[in-house]
Amino acid sequence: MSAPLKIDFVSDVSCPWCVVGLYGLTQALHILRDEVSAEIRFQPFELNPKMAPEGQNITEHITEKYGSTPEQSQKNREMIRARGADVGFAFRTDGNSRIYNTFDAHRLLHWAGLEGRQQPLKEALFKAYFTDGGSPSDPVQLANIAESTGLDRSRAEAILGSDEFAKEVREEEQAWLSRGVSSVPTVVFNGQYAVTGGQPVETFVGAIRQIISEAKGGTVS
Repeated sequence: MSAPLKIDFVSDVSCPWCVVGLYGLTQALHILRDEVSAEIRFQPFELNPKMAPEGQNITEHITEKYGSTPEQSQKNREMIRARGADVGFAFRTDGNSRIYNTFDAHRLLHWAGLEGRQQPLKEALFKAYFTDGGSPSDPVQLANIAESTGLDRSRAEAILGSDEFAKEVREEEQAWLSRGVSSVPTVVFNGQYAVTGGQPVETFVGAIRQIISEAKGGTVS
């Protein structure tokens, strides 16, 4: 009998390591499909909550925020591209890409969770931004993405044209900050075990088996 596993995936849709982490996690869950019955809930985190709607050039932003040189940014993108390829995801960002405000995307994700369509929307948002070069702050693009995952377009447009779910998203963001989450992805299993960063598949497999074993009162060497 498979063990139940509740997973809170705290992340931002403009975070490349969150893509690597999600695809690593889902592949690990596929490997463990006979051992665990997992439920993933995507939790909001904004890397750049004060970012203007028009966004900012990615190289310029990384230099300002982290002090990285353009060469370091390029090397980091190449590393992320390789890690994405390992899990079957195509990163196509370059030095001319932009960083955007993601709050409205998180509001849509909150709604998608109520509709049971959160993971398809999350993956579509990742692809739209990192593979197709789209903007996760553009309401028309967001409505298109929502519709492409089977969500009701007119409902998505109504949410984007209002402040609906803004309070809920801000409360969720604050709750995770208050629990000490300061970087993403942070993957929390059963409300108590956390794995951070874009970990490879085998790391997630090992962590999940350890968690299951401890829950059953056993040990894993």
